[in-house]
Amino acid sequence: METYKQTFSIKRLWIILTVGMVAMFSILLLLGAEIYQKAPPIPEAVKSTSGETLYTRNDIETGQNVWQSIGGMEQGSIWGHGSYIAPDWSADWLHREAETLLALRMQTPIAGLSQEQALALQKEALQKEMRTNSYDPATGTITVSDLRAQAVKRVENHYISLYEGSDPESLALRRAYAFPVHGLLRNAEAKQLSAFYFWTAWGATTNRPGKEITYTSNWPHEPLVGNKPTTEILMWSIASVILLLAAAGGLIAYYAKQFDVWRQEIMPEDGIAKTDILDSAVITPSMRATAKYFWIVCAMFLCQVLLGILTAHYAVEGQGLYGLPFAEYFPYTVTRTWHTQLAVMWIATAWLATGLYVAPMMGGRDPKFQRFGVNFLFISLLIIVVGSFAGQWAAVHRFIDNLTTNFWFGHQGYEYVDLGRFWQIYLTIGLFLWVALVLRGLWPVLQQKGGKSLIYLVLVSAIAIGLLYAAGLMWGQHTHIAIMEYWRWWVVHLWVEGIFEVFATAIISLLFVRMGILRTSTATVMVLFATIIFLFGGVLGTFHHLYFSGTPTSVIAVGAMISALEVVPLLVVGFEAYTRYKVEHEAEWERNYHWPFMFFAAVLFWNLIGAGLFGFMINPPIALYYMQGLNLTANHAHASLFGVYGMLGLGLTLYCLRGLTNTALWNEKLLKISFWSLNFGLAMMTLLSLLPQGVIQTYISIEHGYSYARSADLIQSPIMQALVWARVPGDIVFSVGVFVFVWFVFRAFVQGKKYQKLATT
Repeated sequence: METYKQTFSIKRLWIILTVGMVAMFSILLLLGAEIYQKAPPIPEAVKSTSGETLYTRNDIETGQNVWQSIGGMEQGSIWGHGSYIAPDWSADWLHREAETLLALRMQTPIAGLSQEQALALQKEALQKEMRTNSYDPATGTITVSDLRAQAVKRVENHYISLYEGSDPESLALRRAYAFPVHGLLRNAEAKQLSAFYFWTAWGATTNRPGKEITYTSNWPHEPLVGNKPTTEILMWSIASVILLLAAAGGLIAYYAKQFDVWRQEIMPEDGIAKTDILDSAVITPSMRATAKYFWIVCAMFLCQVLLGILTAHYAVEGQGLYGLPFAEYFPYTVTRTWHTQLAVMWIATAWLATGLYVAPMMGGRDPKFQRFGVNFLFISLLIIVVGSFAGQWAAVHRFIDNLTTNFWFGHQGYEYVDLGRFWQIYLTIGLFLWVALVLRGLWPVLQQKGGKSLIYLVLVSAIAIGLLYAAGLMWGQHTHIAIMEYWRWWVVHLWVEGIFEVFATAIISLLFVRMGILRTSTATVMVLFATIIFLFGGVLGTFHHLYFSGTPTSVIAVGAMISALEVVPLLVVGFEAYTRYKVEHEAEWERNYHWPFMFFAAVLFWNLIGAGLFGFMINPPIALYYMQGLNLTANHAHASLFGVYGMLGLGLTLYCLRGLTNTALWNEKLLKISFWSLNFGLAMMTLLSLLPQGVIQTYISIEHGYSYARSADLIQSPIMQALVWARVPGDIVFSVGVFVFVWFVFRAFVQGKKYQKLATT
């Protein structure tokens, strides 16, 4: 009877998951179609009332490609998405154009009015002019007044000087913005780039047809043009908090009701295994071949942290490191590109290698050519990393002159998917090869009868990993940036932050079952339940990244409500922590897994802090309206990307190393130093530097406008510079953890080889 009930429960959960995912992805695609239809129009021409053509469609689209080629989102941001030292170019252009146009208007005195009265009148006229939508769908033309055309030309001249580096003022700004020393643009390129910046600012200040809200929902906050939070932003923010509280109460009540049952049924029917079952597992040739993956994980992890330290230092010195001319060879744009890309790559590599290691272990043998496939995939990974990094370096240094060549082999300019399209396709093929290798390894298990739901969940999530990364191929060289953003967040949110976590949760539970410390039926129910809760908030939660990216207000409504649910599972982290503690302390041999389990426990902690607390801090529309692209975003990114996904990657690495090295020779003191240094270093980095920087910027954004919160005046101010330096202690502590972890892995492999050599002599 119990078996029937459990089977029915699992079947019911699979039905809920399947139907729910079909519904969620249908809504995701439906709203995506609306984004396609309602994105800010790219005009055929921008003309003055006197008939002068300021920009053409070709200028705007080519300007977008120029922006991509110089690093794009790694050198400032557009609509709040990108890096933090240089300005948000949309907000910067908007503010400069509004100020310049107001100054031109004030040159014409108004009889009978005082200076203050005239200023108030001209500000009102300025808002009306800049917010009025003059786009003509019939001709595809945007028409601006002759006076506004003058303002546009003056702002354009500022940007041309900035990117040409043609005067002392622009050179000083280039240093403040950490621009590449050798990344100067030609005049024509700078003018086309200006066209793209103008258009993004136009979308941020121009009302949608028939509405009193701009294409970016009145973002950024800019008092000069009347950009302020809309009623929808406030109402949906309130509604999201109410939904969060209601869902949290319901979930906690459900957990409390089920907890005693799960606690009783969590152990295997015959009790915890008396010995480590995996000690008798056969380490196949393909499993041994994964060792090199963990070497490269350590190498990329170390390089990523060193690049992060250098990148953070550029916020103080701009184009150097304690006077050393590093920026001449590795400017901020390059180091930040590699820093963010390596973060994703080493974490993903750790997870992928775990899949390659675990699949044959579960199947009990190597399929034919499995080792060859593992080695081929590894070589491909090296080629992708080296090739894409070389292309990005060449693009930023202006060695790739052709924009189409840049798109394919250089720098795409889009954060987290910066690699050229050729390398992107190569990586997509590699991921599907990985899926095939995992499927082949698990095939014998699939032939067995009963209890295969966890295996199916591993396989489904593995296939989804390949499919969701392939979403990054949905945009092209000239794709509208609002549409590109929609698909980019499929990769960043659903691939990096979403389905990998499902895969990791399923595979860890599968390992616990195989180790004899978790009951198959209970593990399956718990993993399916957690997957449902996580994905029901996570899939449509993608939209919280797209509130102000030229998307319709329906995105704010759905994103605000559903993304609030992403936080709900984190509120019951204590239940999960207790459950893991329970299964990890039932047998003496489990102490062998103490440090992998400790890293898994850290995942729970940082899930609550980084993804939950720091994430929800910026999630509601009203919060993100003022905070998008400020250091609170970086605070959330660091705490969640490394704290959750990085810690998980390190835990999985240690788990696999138990079979690849001799655990009797492990120096666990090194692991203890590494674990606590990484956690304390990350906490210091966020709490002493990134969080206070973000809070100050948010205050300025609310009080004075978003453009000032991202300006060189604030970023280079004494208090902000002091907070950048305050990051040094945390960086040092964190770096100790990284170096010690890498040294531990090195010793484990080297000593293991020495031990094997002695044992055979």
